[in-house]
Amino acid sequence: MKLNGKVVVVTGAGRGIGQEIALTGAGEGASMVLAARSIGALQEVANQIEANGGEALVVETDVTDPDAVAALADQVLSRWGQVDVLVNNSGIGGPSAPLWEVRSEDWEETFAVNVTGVYLCCQAVLPSMIERQSGSIINIGSITGKRPLLNRTPYAASKAALIGLTRTLAVETGPHQIRVNLVSPGFVAGERIEWVFEQQAASQGREADDVRADAEKMAPLRRLVTAADVARTVAFLASDESAGITGADVNVTAGLVMY
Repeated sequence: MKLNGKVVVVTGAGRGIGQEIALTGAGEGASMVLAARSIGALQEVANQIEANGGEALVVETDVTDPDAVAALADQVLSRWGQVDVLVNNSGIGGPSAPLWEVRSEDWEETFAVNVTGVYLCCQAVLPSMIERQSGSIINIGSITGKRPLLNRTPYAASKAALIGLTRTLAVETGPHQIRVNLVSPGFVAGERIEWVFEQQAASQGREADDVRADAEKMAPLRRLVTAADVARTVAFLASDESAGITGADVNVTAGLVMY
């Protein structure tokens, strides 16, 4: 198992991509730390992990709150004494509107979760990683950080910010044998992308099914990607199999984006 003996922290682990990352990590032998604001959803994931013989710690966490993030790190270190892998998956879609109609509070909330939350979580675990001269940080970005998506400027800007954060942090932490990488999913099948398709359809006077079909046709593999596609990539980057990879931006997009 790729992650046997490792302690892996996943934010936003209660549903969607985060849930799949948590289940995949546990299946690869990791002790999983599940963090999010909704503790009920986290507990359901933890129950699945434990039912399969794995180990999971649930920590209610608001990644925009420095005290809550510090408490998360403290709990993990008190229990296991180490954090081997941090997966910054927490994120929100933000508003869907032209920039001139976006409220400042919605812009700020999008950046608070999608960017500042990543900064706070990295800052909380890095001292222990530096002390051990080992660690892997994986940030979950989006192809929208690299290509336009109509009426989604706050989200696009926040995901673009993660590219610079990842590359620079990789340079800063490399001498301590810590790797930092970004995974940029494409259109991931599930509730969130269906909402996006509905918003796009409404703004264009089209049917959501037609918008979805167009998205599928744009990808060389002619499909949306799945949360499992993303989770398997994260497991690889979390493992020693990717020991020579840092500062990378890995696209999981069915070929929709190749840069």
